[in-house]
Amino acid sequence: MSEFPLRLELRAITKRYPGTLANDRIDLRIGAGEIHALLGENGAGKSTLMKIIYGVTAPDSGQVLWEGQPVQVRDPAQARRLGIGMVFQHFSLFETLTVAQNIALALGREAGTPGQLAPRIREVSRRYGMGLEPERLVHSLSIGERQRVEIVRCLMQDIKLLILDEPTSVLTPQEVDELFITLRALAAEGCSILFISHKLNEVRALCHSATVLRGGRVSGDCVPAECSDLQLARLMVGDAEGLEASYPKSAGQLPRLRVDDLTWRNKDPFGTSLEHLRLEVRSGEIVGIAGVAGNGQDELLALLSGETRLPAGERERITLDNQPMANLYPDARRALGLAFVPAERLGHGAVPDMSLADNALLTAFQQGLVSRGLIRSGKVLELAERIIERFAVKTPDAQTTARSLSGGNLQKFILGREILQNPKLLVAAHPTWGVDVGAAAAIHRALIALRDAGAAILVISEDLDELFQISDRIGALCSGRLSPLKATAETHTVEVGGWMAGQFDTTQDAA
Repeated sequence: MSEFPLRLELRAITKRYPGTLANDRIDLRIGAGEIHALLGENGAGKSTLMKIIYGVTAPDSGQVLWEGQPVQVRDPAQARRLGIGMVFQHFSLFETLTVAQNIALALGREAGTPGQLAPRIREVSRRYGMGLEPERLVHSLSIGERQRVEIVRCLMQDIKLLILDEPTSVLTPQEVDELFITLRALAAEGCSILFISHKLNEVRALCHSATVLRGGRVSGDCVPAECSDLQLARLMVGDAEGLEASYPKSAGQLPRLRVDDLTWRNKDPFGTSLEHLRLEVRSGEIVGIAGVAGNGQDELLALLSGETRLPAGERERITLDNQPMANLYPDARRALGLAFVPAERLGHGAVPDMSLADNALLTAFQQGLVSRGLIRSGKVLELAERIIERFAVKTPDAQTTARSLSGGNLQKFILGREILQNPKLLVAAHPTWGVDVGAAAAIHRALIALRDAGAAILVISEDLDELFQISDRIGALCSGRLSPLKATAETHTVEVGGWMAGQFDTTQDAA
């Protein structure tokens, strides 16, 4: 730390919620120009600590010092005035507004006129390798593009400390490299960066130092470059058993999901149309689909889940166990045996202000939870408690609201809710996005167990390491076209990276 003049210091920060001691006398020091990692499993207290720094939450006790002076950060506006910017893991954008309008709301009077702001957005986003079109509506953006808006919105302010909560979760390896170039340049200019990530290889490559939290307390400090991923994982979760699991591959059995020459024209001018997709997922296998955000993943997921339906005349374009379902509503598809884990867990996978029990009911209502139009509350609570116990969801109880859970614990709950319905087909988007190494390992084990029980599983993810670890066959989407699928053991990341860039022949058999 001596090489970095002190910018932010936290002394004995404590924050308690009902039933939970989120932060227990935490000390943290960040220097000017330092890239400092904050590590810890989901529920370790990282998000609470960040909200205290950014003025979203007030500590119960302890002291915050900014550039050597005690401060009380009462709200995010004051934090921004001090020079603190934050990119949250869950986006805080208005979907019906444009990119420029969202950024103008953050900048206030400093935004200037629309004519002045748009060129600034283009210049800053291009400068940092995250090109954005100011007039695009946010709802038309992919998850990766929305993350760019969040980051650029911070970079347009005069910041001295940038807090990034899982900023690379939705970025491709190339985009991560570009972001790291940006962050190193910012640090060289004297900006401090507090970097929260569960991707330990990224932490080791980028960060000067790290503080590790476990159970709301500081469990250690280290220099990431001098540690292995396994050593960092042990600091985070204590027991590293199962974190380096290698799963046997499966050849699959009978065809379960079939997508037959699916072409779909997207009316959204900023969306992606799908071109002649052919896909087969067999019982007892996991098929992984890679791709850069915005290449048709969202459109394919909507067509598979039933959020987008085809006309009755094209109902056989998508079948489950030879039953046409392309024209069916989501509940009818679930009755056939489909389960679905969407890309956005908060707001799409779960209703934020509803309890975990009520969220369990939302998709599992066909599992004997409703009788003659009446909700069987005892059965609902029993299911929620089974999910919590089996998938080690950290929560006070099943009546806790979904928004109060950490991202990883909510993801485990959503995935558990779908798996306990014993689906014939599970479609999962980004199943371990923003999840710590311990929770990711648990999710992977659950997916493998479901596969081994005979389910067909389709995983759509931008994490190539994850896809190679759990998938039996793998392919990639690019510009709405799907590459041929290939046994994971017979390909490599370079080839799949080429598919992600469109380097494949669609005349080959995709099944």
